[in-house]
Amino acid sequence: MGHGGDVVAELTTDHDEVKEYFQKLGRTTGAEERRSLADLLTIELVRHSVAEEQYLYPAVREHLEEGDLIADKEIADHGRAERLMKQLQEEDAAGTRFTSVLRELEADVLAHIHDEEQNLFPALRHACSQEVLDELGDKTRRAKKTAPTRPHPGAPSTPPANKLLAPGMGLVDRARDLLSGRGKDDRAA
Repeated sequence: MGHGGDVVAELTTDHDEVKEYFQKLGRTTGAEERRSLADLLTIELVRHSVAEEQYLYPAVREHLEEGDLIADKEIADHGRAERLMKQLQEEDAAGTRFTSVLRELEADVLAHIHDEEQNLFPALRHACSQEVLDELGDKTRRAKKTAPTRPHPGAPSTPPANKLLAPGMGLVDRARDLLSGRGKDDRAA
């Protein structure tokens, strides 16, 4: 969940973990393991998205030319991904619809990752001091610790509302996960 380094290093490591989950899902055929891996993927994506919406995108708005347009596009990408994750949760992991939704989610998320890593992150590195990037990395790690673990497509995605509501939703999500056993790494090899 928290890797260390500045915001770009932190989020890039998250991206690598997400890509790994997609690869594992592509190699897995058992319904129970697919469900478990999809849950782990969803947890990672939701935490990552919440942290970006709380800290990265406000920094993009502040430090980059056309930052509002860029941040709005990134938040729209997150909204599409959240709707797909919600759909994925509702599908039978053994069904063809699960695979179809998963492929659509993978295509959207990988395109989003590519855009951030090739365009957004280099622009942010150019526009911000290392001190600002380090501080954003710390804030991002803290946000992921209290972030929700389930998609909430209707939840606010911009400050201040998202910063106020996300920890409470995260607490409820983590309690539900604990009670249900959802998100345990030992079930998804």
